[in-house]
Amino acid sequence: MAIAEDLDRTLKEAMRARDQQTLDVVRMLKSRLTEAVTAKGFSGAVDDALLIGVIEAYRKQVQKALPELEKAGARGVEASAKANFEIAFCERYLPVRMSEDELLALVTERIAALGTSDSRQIGRVVGDVMRTHKGRVDAADVKRLAEGVLAG
Repeated sequence: MAIAEDLDRTLKEAMRARDQQTLDVVRMLKSRLTEAVTAKGFSGAVDDALLIGVIEAYRKQVQKALPELEKAGARGVEASAKANFEIAFCERYLPVRMSEDELLALVTERIAALGTSDSRQIGRVVGDVMRTHKGRVDAADVKRLAEGVLAG
């Protein structure tokens, strides 16, 4: 089943069950999708790849806000719980992430294949890995591991 159809079905079920948390996150994702489709310069189709990109971007945004919510103490407990729920909900639709060991092996292999020997060429390694494994890896993690491999 396509992700868009699954989100529609989930939205309807959440309305019936009066599940406000699920309603909020699905509506937010649908809103972000509409923003992406109506953005200037968009000329593609609404497919799973676009939805995965929208969901990934939203998950990253919520994850970045999570430490601040947790610092808020008692006031942030409810917001932090909501953010954790939204992250878990988004991850249901995203590809399975690579483990740290798998990613290290991939980065090491790509560095050797590209003949990269200088830390100034990390951008090539990150670009190469992201092109072939987008959605399964985070660019910051690739960069961090590539720097480590090239440093020593």
